[in-house]
Amino acid sequence: MLLSTIIVSFNTKDLLKKTIDSIPKKADWEIIVVDNASRDGSPEMVSSEYPSVRLIKNKENVGFAKANNQGIKMSSGRYTLLLNSDTIVKAKALEILVKFMDENTDVGIASGQLLNPDGTIQPQGGYLPRLTNITFWMLFIDDIPLVGKYLWPYHINDRAFYTKTRKIGWVGGTAMMVRRKVVEAIGDLDEEIFMYAEDVEYCLRVKKAGWRISIAPDAEIIHYGQQSSGGTPKTAWLGEFSGLKYIFKKHKPAWEYPLVRVLLKTGAILRMFVFGILLGRRAAYEAYKEAFSVA
Repeated sequence: MLLSTIIVSFNTKDLLKKTIDSIPKKADWEIIVVDNASRDGSPEMVSSEYPSVRLIKNKENVGFAKANNQGIKMSSGRYTLLLNSDTIVKAKALEILVKFMDENTDVGIASGQLLNPDGTIQPQGGYLPRLTNITFWMLFIDDIPLVGKYLWPYHINDRAFYTKTRKIGWVGGTAMMVRRKVVEAIGDLDEEIFMYAEDVEYCLRVKKAGWRISIAPDAEIIHYGQQSSGGTPKTAWLGEFSGLKYIFKKHKPAWEYPLVRVLLKTGAILRMFVFGILLGRRAAYEAYKEAFSVA
């Protein structure tokens, strides 16, 4: 196989169908769906309507990282695409990504241009986490106009950045194409991370192993956002805070771990004040209050 596309599914039956339909069907391409105990008929739909799609049916929700690892173990492609079930692959996007990987042999992971449903660019990824860029993020410093782009931010929110082919620290797991040689060299996704930040942790290991992470903007993929996880912005915030703690504990010097916890707690308090009190968003206040506890 040339390309193995792995889609983790969790109660997104209608979106999953659109995702599968958007993927070109080729003799040397395969699609693997890993269903995390959906209750909406997703696995039955895949079985009945897509007999060529390989299906793994989990009896419980094992998380994003573990489910993708199950698919990776079943796959045989030179490249593996981890694709969310709330995406639509636009024409030639996957062919462009495969060609990009073929032509750039030092690239271990590549992602395309993520788009919102209205066609606007959806930022993804950023520079690998360090105490400095986590500080800039938590204190809103990287939100200052004309300043943030020069700080190697953890989240790159400048949409113009994504209009050109770029080297980047990490990309989101929404549409992540991974070279099989990378998996053979560094192993699977870290299953200690249930969801959120598993992509950052994996990209960190890929970079440590000497591979490059890139974005190929001509490969356009529509992403509906947070539908495939069954989550909410609160779920993402909590997952990201928890994931960063884990990454610093696993990969950074021991003295950095307590400092990043202080930064995350400081950021949570500031966001409780700004979004919850000043802007009167009660839900945001409660979410960041919980994030403070997680940090």
